[in-house]
Amino acid sequence: MARRGIHTTELGCIACDDLSYLGAGKEGWLVGNPNLLTALDTHSIALANRSIILLIHWLGGGGGDADSKIVPDLSPIEPEYISALEWLVFGDIKVIAVGTSCGYLLIYSLRGDLIHKQLVYTGRIFKLRVRGTKRDQMQETSLEEVCVVMPGTVARFEGSDIQRMLERWFRERYSGSWDHPNNRGLEDSGDFFGRLPYQLWNVNKYGSCVDAAITGVMPPPLMELQLLLLLASQVSIITVQSPWEIMP
Repeated sequence: MARRGIHTTELGCIACDDLSYLGAGKEGWLVGNPNLLTALDTHSIALANRSIILLIHWLGGGGGDADSKIVPDLSPIEPEYISALEWLVFGDIKVIAVGTSCGYLLIYSLRGDLIHKQLVYTGRIFKLRVRGTKRDQMQETSLEEVCVVMPGTVARFEGSDIQRMLERWFRERYSGSWDHPNNRGLEDSGDFFGRLPYQLWNVNKYGSCVDAAITGVMPPPLMELQLLLLLASQVSIITVQSPWEIMP
């Protein structure tokens, strides 16, 4: 049987001086490099090593510098490094999501502003998976959920929760109210809008987990800690009696 040919299509040029931060120019920097992470969007690509992220838009001929260079504030004690990368797109809003080896989820704007920082679970984030649905041929795919894959654990974030947080951030960021000193301090920490709700599941029943994706609406059982919190939240009335009141 004859081998099928491999056809490639040129998408654009991403040549820029900032690629030297990722080792460009050295042999093997792009192929077979375990420390190089990539995330592809329609007209953009995100490239990252263990400490630096480059966001490159290839319309306009390419060349020059990257659109944005992001250097996350990582812990030098652990030591913490970038372990996952993915685009999040909600209509006109596009951001980059970053997972770290210490279990943190970071969300950055295209300009490199830290929008959100949250500890998901202790452990390295292997993958960030995005699932969307396309309702009809006239509509673009809508982001339904974000899946965070860690050793033996999967976290699920509702896309609508992330979208509301991003819409509020961009609205307040460009409304002029962001110039208040208190807001600037919260922006640096990525905790301006508090924590995003999410579900956490234990999936290590059949061995260690290295990758996962949510494909349906029936998730695996909740982890014991979250199940206890869920049950506790359903208790509406607690009656407390003194020893004298319960004596016959």
